[in-house]
Amino acid sequence: MVNHKLQERIDVHCHALPARYRQHLLDNGHQHVDGMPAIPIWDPKDHIRIMKERNITKTILSISSPGTNLTPKSSLEAAATTRQANEDIAAVCAEYPEQFFFFASLPLPLVSESLLEIDHALDTLGAVGFCLVSNAHGLYLGDPSFTPILQKLNDRKAIIFIHPTTCNLLLPSPSAQSQAPSAQPATDVLPVTVLPYPRPMMEFMFDETRVVANILLSGLLDMYPDITFIMSHCGCALPPIIDRIGAFDSILYSRPDSSQRFKDLLRTRFYFDLAGKPFPDQIWGLVRMLGGGGEGMGIGEAELEEVSKRLVYGSDFPFTPEPAVVKLQGLMDEGLGKIFGEERKKEIYVGNAKRLFGL
Repeated sequence: MVNHKLQERIDVHCHALPARYRQHLLDNGHQHVDGMPAIPIWDPKDHIRIMKERNITKTILSISSPGTNLTPKSSLEAAATTRQANEDIAAVCAEYPEQFFFFASLPLPLVSESLLEIDHALDTLGAVGFCLVSNAHGLYLGDPSFTPILQKLNDRKAIIFIHPTTCNLLLPSPSAQSQAPSAQPATDVLPVTVLPYPRPMMEFMFDETRVVANILLSGLLDMYPDITFIMSHCGCALPPIIDRIGAFDSILYSRPDSSQRFKDLLRTRFYFDLAGKPFPDQIWGLVRMLGGGGEGMGIGEAELEEVSKRLVYGSDFPFTPEPAVVKLQGLMDEGLGKIFGEERKKEIYVGNAKRLFGL
């Protein structure tokens, strides 16, 4: 039964693990995906049970890290895995159309395969947007190789939900040293493990910050004005360093400080989900960055109103297990109420997502 004591929510950051995709993870060495203890179990019926108990009326499903290109040396297999995962999630959405919608995956960094998947996902499967992991085997949005993909996404006025993944370094392979200087160097990908902890604990926050910084610095937002982005996890580590990024941009290229321009772009082109543990402390960095308040935390009502329009709810289930979803909802209810008030909280939980996705 629906728990009407809780405020209604639309869950923008939530994951699906169809059986065939789960098997692909196991077959390709992701038994402990991103250093986590195990791949969580996911069942759509149980998911709907949790939604009813937590008054989550609609959920937008997506494939989490490491995405669907699990075989970088086999483009055919990567494209097939992506197509299969998208179709399996679309079938769940068709079976439960009142509860589920989905972000489609793309087999990045493959270009022609991704172009085909964009049209198929939107026109045949009914995706509401695309979930792109923060780096595609070491390449980040803003890389020139992604130009045709971004142009098509812009033409389709797409919504891109950015999800963090493990940082990957591109290293020259031994064969690259014997190539002619004009040849495209071959590369190997090395997953970066800085500390012996699961990457979602800390490293995810840095990698998504890295891709959003690259989006800002590369001029991508000016080139593709019709793409809307969702940054996950309350802005990750971006808020405390946005001014540093803008200042370096100014120093390196002898132009005015870009900090304010970057903040303006973030508050007009991005939404930010609240998955994870943004309360009681992390949220303030995002509010400050988007609100542009005065000294201290002196952000006025007008600024709070504008910030509230860019926030959406996320549970991160099933990678965040059910007990933690419940606990985090309580923290979020209290924190949003104190900062934004009850009416704005309703818009954050439901209204913003309805307008963004036309639900």
